[in-house]
Amino acid sequence: MTSYGQFCPVAKAMELLDERWTMLVLREMLAGSTHFNDLRRGNPKMSPTLLSKRLRTLERAGVVKRSVERGRTSYTLTECGEELRGVVESLGAWGVRWIGQLGEEDLDPHLLMWDMRRTVPVDAWPARRTVVAFELTDVTPKAARWWLCVNGGEADICDYDPGFDVTVTVTAELRTLTEVWRGDVSWQQAIKDEQVELTGPSTAVRAVPGWLGQMQLASVPRLDSQLAHER
Repeated sequence: MTSYGQFCPVAKAMELLDERWTMLVLREMLAGSTHFNDLRRGNPKMSPTLLSKRLRTLERAGVVKRSVERGRTSYTLTECGEELRGVVESLGAWGVRWIGQLGEEDLDPHLLMWDMRRTVPVDAWPARRTVVAFELTDVTPKAARWWLCVNGGEADICDYDPGFDVTVTVTAELRTLTEVWRGDVSWQQAIKDEQVELTGPSTAVRAVPGWLGQMQLASVPRLDSQLAHER
């Protein structure tokens, strides 16, 4: 860690937290990820070597606790780490209000589907196994098709056909689906504008926006467009 050479508590905190990827690793842990591969799925552009390094640094700082049970390593936040929840949530809310533009480099189907998988309100889904398929029309074929399966209160995401009957298919561009998930556009508006197409039985089609919902920060109020233009 690089020292700022200041006694200021903000400076001391940032000596640990402003290393690249550190806050995103913490974001993933606060969202419930405890295993290395899950942390990787939440940060798909982060190398395994760098993730290992960041976890060791956080462990030495007392933010993360590493444990091994039955040969499997897990990482959990200590009381110190859990106290950062408000910091991460405030940063996310600030980003929603003030950093609205998404570049092409910000669009990642792997991260989008992983975030959906861990956030969808499974209690709103039917009790039987239900599968929603996604067809992304503007990405490479290898990353264009996904299957979200909810069964027994558990959600799983696959980038290959799991072999179950599909209840509804969602067809959209990656940018559109990302904007809907973020709350920049509502499901209803995207469907009305034919930016999102839902295919399947009418009852299930009507239920899909409730099944999928939006990301946790989607409810953060946006700035008035005029205010955003004047800043």
